[in-house]
Parts: sequence; structure tokens; C-alpha cells
Amino acid sequence: MAGQKNYLRSIQDTRLFCIVVCITVHLLLCLQIFAADEIHLVMQKPDNLNLWKRLIDHFEKENSVIVRVEISPNSSTAAHALITQKLKNSDPDLDIFLMDVIWPSELVSAGWVQALDDFFPPEEQADFFPAPISACTINGKIYGVPFETSGGLLYYRKDLLEKYGFPPPDTWDRLVHIAKYIVDKERTHNPALRGYCGQFKQYEGLVCDMQEFVLSNRGKLFDNITGESTINTSQNIAAVKYVRDEIIGKIASRGVLTYEEPEAMHSFIQGNAVFLRDWPYTWEIANNSENSRIAGKIDITVLPHFPGGESVSTLGGWQFALSSFSREKDIAIKFIKYMTSPTVQKIFALEASQTCARRSVYNDPEVLRKNPHFSKLRESFDKARPRPAIPVYPAYSDILQVFYHSAITYPDSKIEELAKEADSKVQQLVEMLYEAGIFKR
Repeated sequence: MAGQKNYLRSIQDTRLFCIVVCITVHLLLCLQIFAADEIHLVMQKPDNLNLWKRLIDHFEKENSVIVRVEISPNSSTAAHALITQKLKNSDPDLDIFLMDVIWPSELVSAGWVQALDDFFPPEEQADFFPAPISACTINGKIYGVPFETSGGLLYYRKDLLEKYGFPPPDTWDRLVHIAKYIVDKERTHNPALRGYCGQFKQYEGLVCDMQEFVLSNRGKLFDNITGESTINTSQNIAAVKYVRDEIIGKIASRGVLTYEEPEAMHSFIQGNAVFLRDWPYTWEIANNSENSRIAGKIDITVLPHFPGGESVSTLGGWQFALSSFSREKDIAIKFIKYMTSPTVQKIFALEASQTCARRSVYNDPEVLRKNPHFSKLRESFDKARPRPAIPVYPAYSDILQVFYHSAITYPDSKIEELAKEADSKVQQLVEMLYEAGIFKR
């Protein structure tokens, strides 16, 4: 009798164990089905943090996914250091990051970013400005989707130009003439007024400013087809000489040799410059009467050019890139598509006045009512040109910075000799790339 009870108890225990196992397996399967995927995004802290949060929340709910955002340091150089360290370590935790427009060549040559041609074909690229598409295209493949586009603009005192009957200048000679004329006429009212202001300190901003002078004189800095540095050409030398002889210490104070963006913008919004070369974000600041003495008195146009040349704007901006080591490529691609879609790009333009990468945004009547100056931004962005696509761009930029700053700082500088020296240093970098198999002969 006792044996029969033990037998029955054994059967009951076995049945109970099976039921518990079945329930546990079922729960685990349910958790697996309903558990949200997670992707990891690295980006700089945006000015419009609440808007980003709202859009990411919407994406998460629609796709049952978690987007984990890591905020990088605010400078492009520091952000580059953080992201490249993760990529060097083949970190599978990094899925997506915002990539500065000067990074693609380096990251592609290292094999760190995924080509995106399968979901971002030419017909999808057509609505984006050509320059960022070009910057993200390496050896015929595209490695980034443009998100935010920027470029150099000419800001000017609309009130002063109208006062003396001048339209915005289309050539550098015309700008110099107008600047001298207005400064002379306004001297008794504002002795601190200068004709021009820009970024001429020895840093990356100098490369951007000088490229606009050089390329608007039909110059060229680097030939990606031949792998040849072309700093020492007649067009380039003439443009650099013009900056040294007509801009620095003439219509611009010699103080601009120490100016980055904040210093140049401050001089302009305090009413101490007729013209300013700067980026689109300055528009909002210069028209804010709490910070600016010239709010409502300014306008923008494309940068001038030399005779026979065309206006050129140095490309800036950010693009979404996909890590080669991501384990969540499908959902990461879905996120990139969402953030660069026409709908979301328009939201950024309307709610944050962000200079988006899609050209169609700049024709949208609702966007133009909110941001009338966007019609002029489109013209400038259409004329934008990326900086040379060299895998060792930071080292290349350092050479250019030293050359430009030395050439324009000293009135008696030997520009041709400095240019030859710079070419020689760039060619040494190029030989290293050939030896490493990154450049092919």
C-alpha cells in the first residue's frame, strides 16, 4: 500500500515538474518574442534635445526597440577620438554614429563603416545635396546618409549696404571696394568698424575659409585620381596672396589671425564688421536682439568669387554611419531611414530651424514661411564642396593650416616656397598611403 502511494506521488511530482517546465519555456519564449531590440547611437549633444527625445520615443514605440544614446564630447576632434577608439576595438556595442563630413575616407579605408548602397541607392540619394553625397562616396560606394548639412555663407549689414546703394557683392574685388567705402563713410559713427571678419586662426576653420578663396579662383588642392598634391599652382598662389594683401590688415583687422567662429561672430553681432564669413547657425544668434546689436539689420548670400571663377562654400555637416561591427544592422538601418526621412527632416527644419540635408525641405512652403532665409541657404549648399578625401585627413589638414597661416600672417611671406614645402609634406603622406596599400598606383 505504501509503495503504491509512493508510486502515485512520483507520478504527480513528474507531472507537476513537466507543467512547471512547460510554463517556464513558454514564458521564456514570450519574453524572447516581446523583448525589445537595442541599438546604440553615439552623437554630440544636440541643441534641440527635447525634439530628439520625442522623435526617438516615437521610433521606439513603433518598432519595439530601445535606442540607447551616448553623448560624445562636443568638439568634432574629441568625438572622433571616442568613436574611432570604439571602432579600433571592433566594439559590437556601437551600431550607429553621427560622422563629421571629413571622416569618411579615413573610416572607410580602415574598414570600420558599412557600405549602404543596398538601402540607399542613387534614386534615394537624389533628394540630398550633391556635396555631402560626394563626401560620403568612396570608390563608388556610399558610406553615410546625410542628416545635417552646413556650408560657408557671406553675412552682411543689409542696412549699411542699402544706405550707400550697394547690392551684395558677387566678386571678392567688389566686396573689398564696398567694405573700404562703407568703413570710410562710417568712421565718425563707429571707429571700430571693419570691412570683413572671418576665421583665420591656425585651426581647421582656416582650412575651410581658405578653401573658399582658392576654389573660387578655379584652384584645386588635391587630385584624388593621380594622388598628387596641387597646392603650388598659379590659381592657388594668387588666391592666397589676395587674402594676405587685400584682406588681412586691410579690410579685416590683423586680429582675425587669432579668430575662430565665436570671436568672428562676436565682432559682427556687436556691429563691428560690414561682412562676415560664417556658418548657418549664426543666423539665429545674429537676429536675437538679446545678444546682437544688429538684429534685423543683416542678410546672407553666397560667398564671392574671383573673375572667371564661381562661388564656393566649404561643406560642413553630419551624416549617419553604420559600424561594420554592429550586430543589429537591420534595425540600425531602419533608424537611419527614419531620421533622414522627408517627414523627420521637415520636423527638424520647422521646430529647430535645422539646416537639413534634403533639398526638398528648402522648397517646402511651410518651412519657408517659418525660415525665409532657407531659400538662400539652398543656393549656397548647392555650391558647397567637400574638403579633400584623404584617409589621413588630420595630418593633411595640419600641413594646410601651417602653410596658410604662415602665408597670410607675414606681409613679405614667400608663398611659392611655402607652397612647395607643403606639397612635399603632403606627398610624403601620400607615399605612406601607397605603401600601406590604401592608395593604388
